Amino acid sequence: MTVRYLHLPAGSEPPVIGQDGPFKAVVVIEQETPQDWRDRIGDWLVRSGCLFMMAWGRDASAWHDSVDWALLTLHDFGDIPDDKHVLTTWHDDEPLAEVFWFSGYGAWHDAAPGMGAWIIDINPDDRQALMLEDYAAAQDAEPPA
Repeated sequence: MTVRYLHLPAGSEPPVIGQDGPFKAVVVIEQETPQDWRDRIGDWLVRSGCLFMMAWGRDASAWHDSVDWALLTLHDFGDIPDDKHVLTTWHDDEPLAEVFWFSGYGAWHDAAPGMGAWIIDINPDDRQALMLEDYAAAQDAEPPA
């Protein structure tokens, strides 16, 4: 599985991603984010091909809601095809290492079982090396208790 990193400070414009097909995303939120920007990023994730979004950190449940609303809005609050349904989880009480482990071993989607992952880091500082190293280490760890 390919794991990519995106540094996305609050308020910034997201780039084009998802060209390689559906993906899962671990959204690491360590900055306060205005709701309108959070909703825009939720819509961007859904439209970019995210099929499983895991939110960790600050206001994680609000990020979960933003992605869910974006999905419902995109489909006019009607039926959502199975291959377009986005699974969402939020993790505000678990260590980030457990979310990274879950991304590797528990976050899957019937429509794209081999999908790659993005770490979306909402933080003022670019932490690419650290985040990718922590993600890789979590894949070698024992399952969380």
